[in-house]
Amino acid sequence: MRRFQENPILQPISMNPWESVRVFNAAAIGVGKQIHILYRAMGNDGISRIGYAASSDGYKIDERSPTPVFEPSNKAEEYGCEDPRLTLIGDQIVMAYTALSEIDHEQLYQIALTSITVDNFLKKQWKWDERSLPFRGILDKDAVIFPKKIDGKYVMLHRIEPSMCVAYSDNLTRWYNIASLMRPRTKSWDCWKIGAAGTPIELNEGWLVIYHGVNFERIYSLGVLLLDRDNPETILYRSETPILTPVTDYERLGKVPNVVFSCGNVLINDEVLVYYGGADSVMCVATYELNELIPKK
Repeated sequence: MRRFQENPILQPISMNPWESVRVFNAAAIGVGKQIHILYRAMGNDGISRIGYAASSDGYKIDERSPTPVFEPSNKAEEYGCEDPRLTLIGDQIVMAYTALSEIDHEQLYQIALTSITVDNFLKKQWKWDERSLPFRGILDKDAVIFPKKIDGKYVMLHRIEPSMCVAYSDNLTRWYNIASLMRPRTKSWDCWKIGAAGTPIELNEGWLVIYHGVNFERIYSLGVLLLDRDNPETILYRSETPILTPVTDYERLGKVPNVVFSCGNVLINDEVLVYYGGADSVMCVATYELNELIPKK
């Protein structure tokens, strides 16, 4: 585990009202010659919008949009678009995110999906396609889609609290066969609730999945899974201890103390760069050698 020495890589900008208070929980994707980062941002109005930044090396930010690239547009997400995750599928980039609204004075958080062409994404023409709710009315979040079909079907990981679940689709529109993939473990660092982090990475050994776990002290840490390449419901490995847990001030002190929470990771030359929010306040990155994350036989 190596935290970037210049963490945080993104912090709030006071002159931009939409991101003046918190920037955190970012998706990341390598397309073209850059790592593209879509991050959750909040200002004084408390509504989550999504901002854009880019890096040529994955660490230092070379570019950052002064305006949001995605924001609420309908009643289902009137209180925010949260925690984006990106998956490249053909010539489309699919974004899963959490749509936040309210019903009977209670928060309603639902999985939402949209997409954008790679061409428009690289040109920074933010022409997002229709937004959909795969499981309308169900409290659900932490959705991420695998980057290729498995047995002819698209596969999604998501969380119906407190468990990590899986679902399947033929067309990225209608999802079915929801099943529990794994549950929290008693007396462990992930004993309260769990959820997927960034996009699964396909390896010869299986699908590498970073996930978050929360204990009863509400400490958010990151762990790792290895899922079977042909059957993602088969868990080949689950880390007994976290790969990243809050220890620095920017992870322990903030809007929500003791949080490392990831929505994005990329593989570059056998290194996995994990992008994560620190204390729900700032954006950071940590690096792992791929062989550090793969369980030893």
